[in-house]
Amino acid sequence: MSASCPARAPRSTGFPAPGGPFPAATAGDPDSMVRIGYTMMTEQAGPRDLVGHVVRAEESGFDFSVTSDHYFPWLRSQGHSPYAWSVLGAAAQATSRIPLMTYVTCPTFRYHPAVVAQKAATMHLLSEGRFRLGLGSGENLNEHVVGGGWPSVDVRHEMLEEAVGIIRALFEGGHVTRHGAHFDVDSARLWDLPDEPPPIGIAVSGERSCALAGRLADLVIATEPKPGLLEAFDRHGGAGKPRVGQLPVCHDSDRETAVKRAHAQFRWFGNGWKVNSELPHPDSFESATRFVKPDDVASSIPCGDDPDDFVEAVRPYVEAGFTEIALVQVGGDSQPAYLDWSEKTLLPALREAFG
Repeated sequence: MSASCPARAPRSTGFPAPGGPFPAATAGDPDSMVRIGYTMMTEQAGPRDLVGHVVRAEESGFDFSVTSDHYFPWLRSQGHSPYAWSVLGAAAQATSRIPLMTYVTCPTFRYHPAVVAQKAATMHLLSEGRFRLGLGSGENLNEHVVGGGWPSVDVRHEMLEEAVGIIRALFEGGHVTRHGAHFDVDSARLWDLPDEPPPIGIAVSGERSCALAGRLADLVIATEPKPGLLEAFDRHGGAGKPRVGQLPVCHDSDRETAVKRAHAQFRWFGNGWKVNSELPHPDSFESATRFVKPDDVASSIPCGDDPDDFVEAVRPYVEAGFTEIALVQVGGDSQPAYLDWSEKTLLPALREAFG
């Protein structure tokens, strides 16, 4: 593989200071409070609602936001999947403080990495430095739509590593030409670049992805509070870099209603990433989760309106070493009530516990 300009060494910052409300929390810094984030779950709300939700999340005091990037919902009951990058552009204009981030974009199938680099640079400009580019090796659910097949996880990691190299080279400016094992780039250049490129995060689920993230990323992304993931990330060069986790929650003043909603829309979450990355369609997830009971879901997702339950669900992430935790409220229609409750009750409880 060759390029007209060298790849840039990854930075160890979270999101940069311009436009951001505070410096990123850093692993190992005892003075850093845990940041609590809001998730724009594109699988469960339409585009206008998603933008309205993140505006309210900013008003409520959430420290940052993340956005899923899907072509399909996980289950038909979720019912949505708008184009995440259009939502992000609208959100950048509708908000002024809250950082934005893809959680995560796959830069290898639906999107060529050269296009991802252009989108990320534009988002960083639109948001005035509030954007972080979260990347991962993808799920069959979303990437099969372009008809490129679904290779083994080892090949997907090779593709991700190559894609990150292309994105970083384009962030440097100048013309980039590369002919690699998986991607060709022919004299590409980004004409609108921020002074500092958006930080890159890489999602991890095992040793191989932790090695990639440790070497190539500015921060690490995970959906499980496994200390071993962060330990592996550190071994491969990630020590001191921010680490962002994600946790589903289901608030409702009636706990039984919350449990039913979590079961209807989020029972797929317990499959684990090795399963979730392979299934090709929402109907596959319906079949794979047909024996999951509401009590099974409630045992792993805090449901109801007792803030202590939510605090205890966040605790394993804090103890594992995550510096930022993005909460996912289950159910598009439930967001307004959840955001009001978060402002008055949940965020103060979390800050008292972990700040």
